[in-house]
Amino acid sequence: MKLIVVEEGTRATLEFSQAVIRIGRAIDNDIRLSGPLSSRHHCRIEVRGRAAFVIDLGSANGTELNAQRVARERLSEGDIVGVGGARIHVEEVSKRPTGGGETQRIDAVPDASADGLETMAGGARRESRGLRVFARITRALLEETELSALLRQIVDAAVQLVGGERGFLLLNDQAGAKPPREWKVRVARAFDQSDIPIPSSRLSMGIAERVVESKRPLLSVDAGRDDRFHGMASVEDLKLRSVMCLPIGGDGEVDGLLYVDNRLQKGAFTEDDLDLAELIADQAAMAIKNARLVSELRERNERLTQSSGQIRSLNDQLGRKIQDRDNELSVVLRELERERGRYDYSAIVGASDEMKRVFGEVDRIIETELSVLIHGESGTGKELIARAIHFNGSRKERPFVAENCAALPDTLLESELFGHTRGAFTGADRAKKGLFEQANNGTLFLDEIGDMSVEMQKKLLRVLQEGEVRPVGSGTTVKVDVRLLAASHQDLELLVKEGRFREDLFYRIAVLTLRLPPLRDRRDDIPLLAEALVGRAAREAGRAIPHLPHEVLAELAAYDWPGNVRELENEMRRVLLLSDDEVRLEHLSPTIRERADSPSGGSPTPVIVGDLRAAVVRFERHAIQAALDRNHSNKSRAAKELGISRFALQRKLEKYGLLNGKDDGDDDDSDGTDDPSGKPSRAETS
Repeated sequence: MKLIVVEEGTRATLEFSQAVIRIGRAIDNDIRLSGPLSSRHHCRIEVRGRAAFVIDLGSANGTELNAQRVARERLSEGDIVGVGGARIHVEEVSKRPTGGGETQRIDAVPDASADGLETMAGGARRESRGLRVFARITRALLEETELSALLRQIVDAAVQLVGGERGFLLLNDQAGAKPPREWKVRVARAFDQSDIPIPSSRLSMGIAERVVESKRPLLSVDAGRDDRFHGMASVEDLKLRSVMCLPIGGDGEVDGLLYVDNRLQKGAFTEDDLDLAELIADQAAMAIKNARLVSELRERNERLTQSSGQIRSLNDQLGRKIQDRDNELSVVLRELERERGRYDYSAIVGASDEMKRVFGEVDRIIETELSVLIHGESGTGKELIARAIHFNGSRKERPFVAENCAALPDTLLESELFGHTRGAFTGADRAKKGLFEQANNGTLFLDEIGDMSVEMQKKLLRVLQEGEVRPVGSGTTVKVDVRLLAASHQDLELLVKEGRFREDLFYRIAVLTLRLPPLRDRRDDIPLLAEALVGRAAREAGRAIPHLPHEVLAELAAYDWPGNVRELENEMRRVLLLSDDEVRLEHLSPTIRERADSPSGGSPTPVIVGDLRAAVVRFERHAIQAALDRNHSNKSRAAKELGISRFALQRKLEKYGLLNGKDDGDDDDSDGTDDPSGKPSRAETS
């Protein structure tokens, strides 16, 4: 079989004699592609006699035949198969002996003119492709001056150039500090150029620290078996295989780190790849330096003339618009990547296991006409679920009417539900249709039905049993066809046992029951919800969407949210007013910060979200401060209570900046655990 493969401006003609031709990014494929849109095992071509078929292997982006997505289809000469960003032209279907069967990788061969193609060896083609890609990347880095966008380009370029799976860029925000206090992950990207959430727990900081100490690049073809990393917990926990980490900087100083890995394949990187990555790191150092210089010049120019301030304002607006689109696209992509069910739940943000369970149950509920009782705490989105059931069901073209039973007294609730005639009571100057009539052939949603009085429960039961309503003051009835959806934050079964809710009404409305999880039971959804809610609040206020950094998202995820999504929505509206381009920890409500900083998060079991090392620091700092408070700032007594030496306590006070308390200096209270030499014991330094 003869195929012509075109990918990223390159073209190659391949011939095969075997019956099965495998296509994808993995090294064991017969046609190995390099584009990020191609899956590792994307599709295959099966040749049966003089017929051939293309079969998709469950790829992420699908397989196309002549621009139409297919799962299995017969091929003919002249057909074009789309695999990610590559196009495979079927030139000849019948098999020709080639002595082949070996893997044929599609490397960068320039698209030929009418005169033909230039023949190049595999190594030369790879080198040529690498040089062209490097030249394109260098040009892009030189053109970009905005630091955040520049850092993303650097990581994306390194991952693309060496064929990595993930890339990280760490920076010392206090440039010039010796030694730097802390390395922060500024950019974390996957091979498909998507952001990696909470990145500090996704890479080996042990490897990064080793590169900082040696100031030399590091390459490992199989980190899990590399003696250099023996006993390094982060390598074992992350199950790392191929890893490379390079310093970024100049004049013998390390200002940043470029980290690229492949967790699935050992030997994915070679020394040649490391050389290319070093070139990228050198270019990145110059580009970052230039970007910082440009930023400094802009700040100086702002102080000189009003016109330059206006120019900077326009640039900031453009940058915010780009960031807004990136944030919105990131949320949409992460939502699309997760299975949400058979129906449209785009108005509901959630991808956790608990929400997948809810979506699965709603899928089954939509297909029925039975009454549904939705149970959940206040603020969990009961009305959103009710709307999803209605607008995805068979009654979606008919009315959806909602009422909160706890918001009205019985007299008004009866009139609101069943309607009234003119003159039925004082102030009834005209007849009014009730909600049951308004929702005829549609859906009626009664929220907080557990707060309805027993008398109103009787009247509601009669309507549900007979399928007709009698307006207040009228002697005639009106037939209605309504699907009832009810909701309550109370346990109706318990209310039935206590005699506060009619048992017959309970069984009438609770034919199907759906329980919504509180936000504390679906913490994985909190970052997605926070970004979506702050984006909605910004659009309503006509403002740019502020950036939510990883440390803020971690604090939000650590809080229990007793008010659930409604409380989170109010918090996002609050931080929008307090922040400018980026939300900082001090913008969060004191309740959230205090709950996150406490060792137990306000509950018996500590809540640890994100970076484990940061959680340990918070716990240790809180324990030391509490011991000092209980002992009136007496360090010797506090150290004895904590089970450490006074010298060790002094070091931790300096480390955490807790030296505001008085230095008691009373050696008489010492617990005797200090070494006479003034040095800590071996147990404390290990």
